[in-house]
This record gives sequence, C-alpha cells and structure tokens, in this order.
Amino acid sequence: MGKYRKKSDLVFQSDLLYNATIMKEYIVFDLEWNQSPYGKDTSVGAMPFEVIEIGAVKLNEQMEKVSDFRCLIKPQVYRELHFKISEVVHRSMEELMEKGILFPEAVRAFESWCGEQAVFCTWGSMDLTELQRNMAFYGMESPFSFPLLYYDIQKLYALCREQGKERVSLDTAVKELEIQEDRPFHQAFDDACYTAKVMKCLDWQKAGPYFSIDYYRLPHNRKEEIFLKFPRYDKYVSRAFDTKEEAIADRKVADMVCCECRKTMRKKIRWFPSGQRAYLCLASCQEHGLYKGKIRMKKTENGQVFAVKTVKPVDEAGAEEISAKKEESRKKRSEKNRQRRLEKKKRKGEMNEKNN
Repeated sequence: MGKYRKKSDLVFQSDLLYNATIMKEYIVFDLEWNQSPYGKDTSVGAMPFEVIEIGAVKLNEQMEKVSDFRCLIKPQVYRELHFKISEVVHRSMEELMEKGILFPEAVRAFESWCGEQAVFCTWGSMDLTELQRNMAFYGMESPFSFPLLYYDIQKLYALCREQGKERVSLDTAVKELEIQEDRPFHQAFDDACYTAKVMKCLDWQKAGPYFSIDYYRLPHNRKEEIFLKFPRYDKYVSRAFDTKEEAIADRKVADMVCCECRKTMRKKIRWFPSGQRAYLCLASCQEHGLYKGKIRMKKTENGQVFAVKTVKPVDEAGAEEISAKKEESRKKRSEKNRQRRLEKKKRKGEMNEKNN
C-alpha cells in the first residue's frame, strides 16, 4: 500500500483526527439491487433500490485474499424483478425467494464477517449509500464510522489510468489491464472479485492518499463538518442548509483557506455560479500564490443542500480560465435578464390589448 502521510495531514474534522495506520483489512464488496418494475410512480420513496445480493472479498495489507462473503437476499418490497435487472444479474425471483435470507439477517452476517478493521472498497460511489439506505428502511442502526471514508476503486483507476482520467466500467478496466475473465460480470461476488484484481494493479503510492467520503450521513452541526487534506487539494464538507443561497452565504463555506499556511486568503474573484449547482472562486495567498475554489451543491435525502468545497493551487493560465468563466456567466445572466424583461414587456402589451 505504500506509506501513508501522518494522520494530521490526511483527515481532520474539527478536533477529531483519523489515523489511517490502523486500517488493516480491505473489504472489497459489491451489491446488486432491484427497483420497481413499473417505474418511478410505483417506487417506494424511502427505498428506490432494494438490495438483493451482497458479494465481497477480504484482502490483507499485501492485497492477498483471505476470505469471501456471498449472500442472496429475499425481497420484501419489490416482489417482481425489473426486466432490465433480470437481464443484467441473471437471477430470478424464484431463486431469490428460495435461496435468499431477509435483509437484516444478511447485513448482520456481513457486518460480523467484515470485522472491526475494515477499509471498504467499492467500484463507484453508490454501494455504500444504497446499503445504508436499505438499513435505514429496516430501522437498523448504522455500524459505520463517521465520516465514512472508503476507497472508490473506479475513481482510483481513473487517477492511475494511462489512457486518460475518465471513469470507465469495471469490465472495461478488466480488459485494459488484461485480467483473465474467468467469471461473469454483474453478479455481486463476481464483480467484487474483479474489483479486487483491479486493486492489485493500482499504483498505491499514487492512489493511497485519495480516500472518498460517503455522503449518506452528513455533519449535523458546525463541529462535525469534515476537512480532508490530499496531496493536490483540500476538501471541505458542510452541514446541511435549506437552500443553496443560504449555504453560499455561510462564512465557513465561502472562506478560502491556503492549503499550505492555513491562512484565510483574499479573493481576487468572488464566488460566482458556474452551471446549475456549482460555484467558482479565485483567491491569492501572499506566500503561496493563487488558488482555485470550487463548490458543488449536493442534495440531501430530505431535500436540503450541502456544500462540497475543494481548494487547490492554480497557475496564471488557470486563473485566466476562471476569469473567462466569470465573464461567460455574466453574459448568460445578462441575456437571461434581458429575455425576462422582453417577456414581461410582451405580457404587459398583451394585457393592455385585452383591456382595450
């Protein structure tokens, strides 16, 4: 795995520090889930995706397989398989009902098998979220630490990938790495096995520091807000706000702090909207130069919003790009306002004609 940075350089959450050196075993897992076969109108809001299979392999620090876990789950919400799910996972409802066990029982067995020193590894970011959502549906207490840090192997493969940094499917990664395809794809245990094989091929000196954060459970207050320091950038995750306007007005969300000296920087270009849910900013540290800020506004389970802010160094070309985007944003906003005025004038004219 390579050597980790000292704990205070990896993660800090107010006065709470996470020590990555205690992480001993890697739980590489995958889920398969079902959904309403009749579309969103008949979907259960609290559980749009019902887990029907858990598959996992446990690796030691040398990336050697030491154990495996596989379990089918007996559906209780959607008693009919969506036709696309059936085609992809090659399971039948009859098989799930006959061989599966109830979800709470399956999760308790999985939790016991994982042990206390588990580092969770998944292909993509959805599995941990859907596992926790299913647990919440059944009123089960979350066994996971907060914040929940894990390895998104899909993201790390993109980081190390020679062909480019776009994210690709698991089967594409397996083909690119020339891993022997000795089992089918799209069944939980088989995909977990392939993900573990991709893990072994990664450059962990490069990939090791780049944990991901699961966003299913969020900070409840200022003290719980999350700060992470990576080799190339810093990340901050806020508590929830009612609106994105309220979030961007919050001082902690809006502050730009230097990644090196931790001093609050002067903004050369203040936060401005870039797209539907993102904001950009340019700031300057007298000692360490220019920094780009980016805030992504994400929705919570109950419709609120939270901010994910990244701050990273940028050169003059990067600063010019931010300036150009601000000008583009200004022009779009100006054109939108012009169209609104024209529409308002048109409606007023139509109203006058009608009255006359």
